[in-house]
Amino acid sequence: MAITARQILESAPHRFRPEKANDLHLVFHFIISGDENFKFTLIVDHGACELIEALNGTPSCVVTTTAKTYIELETGQANPQMALMLGKIKVSNISEMMKFAKCFRRFDPQILLEKKNAPLSQTNQGSMMRNKRTGPLEGVRIVDFTRLLPGPLATMMLADMGADVIKVEDPDSPDYIRGFEPMIEGTSAFYYALNRNKRSLAINSLSKEGKAVIIDLIKHSDVLIEQYRPGVMKKFGLDHETLRTINPRLIYVSITGYGQDSSMSQAAGHDINYIAIAGALGITIDDDLEPVIPGFQLADIAGGSYMTINAVTAALYKREKTNTGDYIDIAMTDSVLPFLALPFAEYQANSNRRKGKFQLSGSQANYNTYKCNDGKFLALGSLEPKFWNSVCDKLGKPQWKEKIIGDPATQNEIKKELQHIFLQKSRSEWLTFFSEEDICLTPVNDMSEIGSDAYLNERKLFIDFELGGKQIKTIAQPIKFESGSDPNNWIAPKLGEDTYAILKELDLTNEKIRELITQNIVKTA
Repeated sequence: MAITARQILESAPHRFRPEKANDLHLVFHFIISGDENFKFTLIVDHGACELIEALNGTPSCVVTTTAKTYIELETGQANPQMALMLGKIKVSNISEMMKFAKCFRRFDPQILLEKKNAPLSQTNQGSMMRNKRTGPLEGVRIVDFTRLLPGPLATMMLADMGADVIKVEDPDSPDYIRGFEPMIEGTSAFYYALNRNKRSLAINSLSKEGKAVIIDLIKHSDVLIEQYRPGVMKKFGLDHETLRTINPRLIYVSITGYGQDSSMSQAAGHDINYIAIAGALGITIDDDLEPVIPGFQLADIAGGSYMTINAVTAALYKREKTNTGDYIDIAMTDSVLPFLALPFAEYQANSNRRKGKFQLSGSQANYNTYKCNDGKFLALGSLEPKFWNSVCDKLGKPQWKEKIIGDPATQNEIKKELQHIFLQKSRSEWLTFFSEEDICLTPVNDMSEIGSDAYLNERKLFIDFELGGKQIKTIAQPIKFESGSDPNNWIAPKLGEDTYAILKELDLTNEKIRELITQNIVKTA
């Protein structure tokens, strides 16, 4: 039986989540055209929901789209951001729409029938079938409330080290990254890249019953990591001050852009904003002295993910000595600043220096990239005289030896000559030409070359999985322990794949678990 747009909209009151709407008063007008033509008013009023056919009252937001697009959006077949960008749906007030969307579960015509009759069998017992992971963090349980990139990458690496990471997601509003293009088997490739070796608990932690389960879980956990804006976890009743009374040994990590108590703590931001404030974007410039955005998320990963791993391991060591937990405030902007340790020192030593590239940012000929005649690039890092002298001798340019450190004009002259020389051969020819020389010369790999690079594979820096008949590579945890790493890796979990097993670990009965499933408090895969 085909699903209609009217059926989906008429189901809204049954999908309403009152716990998400206690402070909201919203009036939405829906104007649907195309295969179906109708108009509805949907009112959210402080924990209540009312659907009226026809347009009534002054709207907080007007949504206009076709029946086809509306069905695709509500059933997860289309990405809302892409639909907006392509003009397939028009929303008069985006901020109101974001509040509104959180108040409703995704439409699923089969969900009620499945929940009433679903057996609690091995098919939804998830990690009951998993092998216990080993490693230096074996025995450490981490409750993971993070989403998108910074926190999930950190918790994945902690899971790689043996920690039992439980990814907590709302069944009706899971990690947004699950829906980002490109998709593999209906789930984002990005999600698979960031959530290996974790267990998935799909639970409405804002409901009374769900919160009780979360509190019980935290009582038996070592670390909690979250990356909401300051104050959000307090609103949920899951802030550090509350939880430390429940579990004094809990290590609580908060990842934000601007810290917990700065004047910018409530400001929105992304990687580009964090590296801009910290100065990293200001020194990443082209030959015209214009900022160049890095091709990766520097603040998210180095400032968020890596700092979180450092913080968790340091706090665990401290807890071994004091038997008490800790609260850790990680601001990604702050964590970018150490990248400027050398440029900032150089600037202070020579504050009259004109604006331009710093020594290790492309101003020197012996520390730069050069294009070859096949369009590929080489990275030359011959900083020290012994390396640079070998380059000069091999190229028949002994006059360059004394110019290893020179004025900008001299450096630019040598860079132009070097570029002309490198354009005479292919990248592989140059690597062969210099193969007997120790000069710090390497290929600049692009995305198509990383997975087959000999060094990266020799170091076992990829973990392969089979998914839908296709092999996907995920990037391994790079720290090498003498004791080795656990080869028993599992792919990022389906939403709720481990819910049953985790609830059983908390000693919930099958009857109680079935009740939580029926009431939409938890989801099992």
